[in-house]
Amino acid sequence: MSLLLMTRLLAAAVAVALLVVHRVTAFDTTLIVAVSVFTAASLAAFSWIPRLQSAPLAWLVDGLAVLALVAASEDWRSPFYVLMLTALILPSTGLAFRRALAWGVMFMLAYLGVALYTELDANTLRSTIRLETIATHVMVPFVVVLALAYAAEVLERLRDERLRSERLAIESERQRIAWELHDSAKQRVHAAHLVLSALHGQVAGAQAGLVDHALAELRAAGADMDTSVAELREPLEGRSVGRLLEERAGQLASVSDAEIVVRDAIGELPTSIAAHAYRIGAEALTNAVRHSEAKHIDVVLERNGTTASIKVRDDGCGLPAIRRPGSNGLRSMRARAETIGATLSISSGDGGRGTLVHLTLPTEAGNA
Repeated sequence: MSLLLMTRLLAAAVAVALLVVHRVTAFDTTLIVAVSVFTAASLAAFSWIPRLQSAPLAWLVDGLAVLALVAASEDWRSPFYVLMLTALILPSTGLAFRRALAWGVMFMLAYLGVALYTELDANTLRSTIRLETIATHVMVPFVVVLALAYAAEVLERLRDERLRSERLAIESERQRIAWELHDSAKQRVHAAHLVLSALHGQVAGAQAGLVDHALAELRAAGADMDTSVAELREPLEGRSVGRLLEERAGQLASVSDAEIVVRDAIGELPTSIAAHAYRIGAEALTNAVRHSEAKHIDVVLERNGTTASIKVRDDGCGLPAIRRPGSNGLRSMRARAETIGATLSISSGDGGRGTLVHLTLPTEAGNA
């Protein structure tokens, strides 16, 4: 849009200047008013209604308007020629390369028709210089489209390559962290568990309870690490949140007696939102399996108008009165929700039985 704004204002100023200093038609004043109104109206429309920038019908109307100005000037070497070329900017950069070229060919033929309508005659075709001039004028629109479309395609390829490089770098870092967790931190936790297990039969009374509690915490820490490692190694690209949660439910079902049902009607989400939404849903599902002693767990992904939501409901023991020491899962879930502007609520069911984790995603997620 910036390119259109700058070039159209400049081209309109040049056209007005040419009409002022050089008599072109008997109604130059009318043409000055017409080009001024057209320039202001077209730029205002494209600026205030952004969807017009990608609307072929708007491009067509814009192109026909500038061709009409050229025809009104009664000369194919019109003062409006450069202004006419600005009508090619949005189609050239908004269409795929081949479609943009097709648009350029049609525009070129339309301009040739305007040239034939004005002063192009047999004398022009018999003069080498005049023939070269008209050939150049006819070919320039296609060359402009070719250059802009090619530049747009190159920029798109560069953006894709940058995104691919960023994804590779992120995946490489995620893999490195996963290896560190698995090969270093988890091994230390395992070693500590073995040491405490060796003491388990040698202590009694209150000390035995403390050892049992420490062993339980180490087992939970190991399980949390397994989850983190699995999530770090699990790519999100190309798969929906619903599919990922179904896969996670399948993994947890193999180590749990709970029946897990995932109902997915949420569709696609923006990648930045989907990544956090999946992590929150996976954490809620994992917590329900590990801590709730539930027999049934429901995961519902749905849309309601402009919003999307994920609900994880279980029929287990409900929320504990005191948060489990060393547990950062809920804090992490709330932080992720804040990051994407989502709302997260966690509540117990009737009579304190069961837990509902309800994630309401931002409006733009529902519109994706």
